[in-house]
Amino acid sequence: MPDQPQSFASHSRYVPGFHYVLSGILLVYLVFALVQLARVPSAATGMGALLAVGLVLMGWYERAFAVAVQDRVIRLEEQLRYERLLPADLKSRTAALTKRQMISLRFAHDDELPDLVRQTLEKNLDGTAIKQSIKTWRADHQRV
Repeated sequence: MPDQPQSFASHSRYVPGFHYVLSGILLVYLVFALVQLARVPSAATGMGALLAVGLVLMGWYERAFAVAVQDRVIRLEEQLRYERLLPADLKSRTAALTKRQMISLRFAHDDELPDLVRQTLEKNLDGTAIKQSIKTWRADHQRV
């Protein structure tokens, strides 16, 4: 996988075991537990439904927490990259970039980063517009 180039069309990462299998199992169990609770209301089926809700929440939050940490690391990496690659007039303006803009800019090759940062700041481009503007992608195969 690391040798494969990325583009706007291919940069999303899905882990089938997590995104499809685990999520599917948790949702099926949640529906099953809620149906059981509706059919046979009791303490046991109530606890089963409560457990199912807890498992779905745990699955959701484990993903959310990992992505939050990843976003913080990306922001730090990009701030260091901006210090190295951007002219002084842009360095002082990068604090105005949103988290989504900064995360999207990480895919831009070093050569096109200054122009893309300038466009983003001047036109307030959103993440999708930034990614669609990138001509040469820096692949990121280590995303969570």
